[in-house]
Amino acid sequence: MSRVCILTDSTAQFPAPAFPGHELVNIIPLHIRINGHVHTDGKDIRAANLPPSAVKDPIPLALSPTVEEFHQVFSHLGTRYNEIVTILLSSQLSDTYRTALEAAETVKGPASIHIIDSQTTAVGLGVVVQKAAQEAAKGGNSAWINRLVRGLLPRIYTVFCLQSLTYLIQSGYLDPAQAIVGEMLGIVPFFILENGRLAQIQKVRNQRHLVDLLHEFASEFGDLKHIAVVQGIPVMETEARSLRDRINGDFPSATYSEHNIGAALATILGPRSFGMVAVENYTYI
Repeated sequence: MSRVCILTDSTAQFPAPAFPGHELVNIIPLHIRINGHVHTDGKDIRAANLPPSAVKDPIPLALSPTVEEFHQVFSHLGTRYNEIVTILLSSQLSDTYRTALEAAETVKGPASIHIIDSQTTAVGLGVVVQKAAQEAAKGGNSAWINRLVRGLLPRIYTVFCLQSLTYLIQSGYLDPAQAIVGEMLGIVPFFILENGRLAQIQKVRNQRHLVDLLHEFASEFGDLKHIAVVQGIPVMETEARSLRDRINGDFPSATYSEHNIGAALATILGPRSFGMVAVENYTYI
């Protein structure tokens, strides 16, 4: 029996398509309820299938995996691994973390289950999972991986520009009146993910201003290991190209990746999102 595996959720996006330890990573999908039907993230629905505004009822809803689904995954992995390190998207964005805790209490078996609230999502979550898997592949135990992950999390910074404000109603970040009026007036807030929670820091005037804001955000850090852009629908090709050129010129030693937003995260933040993840160098962790 192998020693350690990593479990994460379907909002995770990885900077590299393949990395050491990727075979130890398992993914449990979130679900999306839209127009009375429940779809599985990553299988039968994409961000492009979501309406640009959620002003009409019923609002598309991102659903965490059920307790039963987590129980089944934990039980299955427990037959193959001694330890299951579970790293999930921020508990401030989804009930997935709390559901996993509840499910873990019902599992009977020899495998130990460790559950971590990453306080991030998308590429931020993917970076953490990737590093955890690399350490697991080297033979690291859950205690070491847990320590490494908690040391890495404060070095991951995420910001989002969100245009589909009505999608924030379901998570309680905006009340219906704020969200509807904000969309009608074309207000585009700029959020930072702080301690796992979205915090508005300013408003975006236009798309050129967005590029400037993201470039300024990245420039706040002196030693970056990786920078990632997460694009929503529709894709802003011109802005992404301009930002890429500026980032590559200013941070030649940092790796860079671009990603399309997944359906579950698009249901939480809205499909018209544009984000950036900056990861400080963590070679010394």
